[in-house]
Amino acid sequence: MATNLPMNPQMEQIHGEIRDNFRALANGFQKLDKIKDANRQSKQLEELTVKMRECKRLIKEFDREIKDEETRNTPEVNKQLNDEKQSMIKELNSYVSLRKTYMSTLGNKKVELFDMGAGSSEPTAEENVQMASSMSNQELIHAGNQTMDETDQAIERSKQVVAQTLEVGTQTAANLKGQTDQMGRIVNDLDTIQFSIKKASQLVKEIGRQVATDKCIMLFLFLIVCGVIAIIVVKIVHPNNKDIRDIPGLAPPAQTARRLLYVKGAEQFR
Repeated sequence: MATNLPMNPQMEQIHGEIRDNFRALANGFQKLDKIKDANRQSKQLEELTVKMRECKRLIKEFDREIKDEETRNTPEVNKQLNDEKQSMIKELNSYVSLRKTYMSTLGNKKVELFDMGAGSSEPTAEENVQMASSMSNQELIHAGNQTMDETDQAIERSKQVVAQTLEVGTQTAANLKGQTDQMGRIVNDLDTIQFSIKKASQLVKEIGRQVATDKCIMLFLFLIVCGVIAIIVVKIVHPNNKDIRDIPGLAPPAQTARRLLYVKGAEQFR
């Protein structure tokens, strides 16, 4: 039926992939009956599940192709294609149901294995009743006392664990408090350092201003000293220079000047 359907190349490719997956599913379920190991069966079912998902995706693509070609095909052709799609959906659903059956069987096997392993470790309640009925009163009392002793020991161990837990909690709280105090001191030290840095910065600025002022004063004094030295040198080189004689501080005293004038006048009268 599939080969006689009028399909475009895309639909034929999708249809062929779906049929290939169906054949792989059929062979996979046949192999599953021959596998006895539960783990291998579970792995085989996972692989078959992947194939089923791929078939579902391809059937959706096949349906989209049918809808795209619906306007170009005759109603008869559209009916045949839809029938083929429904046939593939039914076949896929049959494999899904088969998978559920195998999963249920595999789950029951795992539960049985688990029950067998768990039952071998401890006696059941019915076995305990049978054992108690076969024991004498003295043996029952002894067994009861032994059970009570074991219970008391378990309680004591629990108390020790609780005490150790409380001790560890107390020590942890003390360590946290010490770390918190240490962090507080570090923050205070950082604030102090920051304040000291600010004060040092201000002091450096003030020292810089003072140094600049001292440099200006020293430059001014240096200029004055240079001027005085220059005047002295000129005075030595040109002692009769009137301009230098008239400079305040360098001219001779008033009495000396009068005496000089008097001497010069006397000389002229002679």
